[in-house]
Amino acid sequence: MPIKMKTCLALSTATLLAVSPAFAEDARYSVGVTAGTLGAGPEVGMRINETFGVRASASFFDFSHDIDVNDLTYEGKLKLESYGAVADVYPFGGGFRLSGGFRIAKNRVSATATPTEPVTIGDVTYTPSEIGTLSGTIRAKDFAPLLTVGYAGGLTRGIKFGVDAGAMFQGTPRVDALRATGSLATNAAFQEQLLKEQADVNDEVNKYKVYPVLQFSLFYAF
Repeated sequence: MPIKMKTCLALSTATLLAVSPAFAEDARYSVGVTAGTLGAGPEVGMRINETFGVRASASFFDFSHDIDVNDLTYEGKLKLESYGAVADVYPFGGGFRLSGGFRIAKNRVSATATPTEPVTIGDVTYTPSEIGTLSGTIRAKDFAPLLTVGYAGGLTRGIKFGVDAGAMFQGTPRVDALRATGSLATNAAFQEQLLKEQADVNDEVNKYKVYPVLQFSLFYAF
């Protein structure tokens, strides 16, 4: 296990111990792994009683996702990295749960586009040599509230499976300064059109302000 993941697991365990000043005799603690749209990583939890529990986790993953904007296809490399905690409410005392919490999200997308034929940037058409490679980094808010519904078994010991589905409210993603490497990279008129292209990219990624969550977990409760 990478050092970062070990550190996150240790900090998460300490957090869970701190949230409950008096531990109930029937509490169940759990250690396991979680994987899904947030990424994959360690998860620790405490089922305090039939109706309440807490969990903390860290998630990591990298994958590619293309973004089409006007005449260009940007190759997006998404790096998932987030840490968070949730409070679980079990309204029926069984395995069904409603969860609310937060993620400290370091998620980001590195986007690049290298045209091979003339394309329009803003309102003007440029050649590949004039443009070169366009690049920028897309980020959302660092703090993101999280709401899910799920199921993870009752107050029993042993190996268990869990699932949670919901949404992370990460705010509107934004691309930082879009850069070019072509012959017009420092041209003032080209930079003006590049700002319009950047606005178009922001319009395209605006739909990702609510991030879908579907996480599966495998853990041992003791």
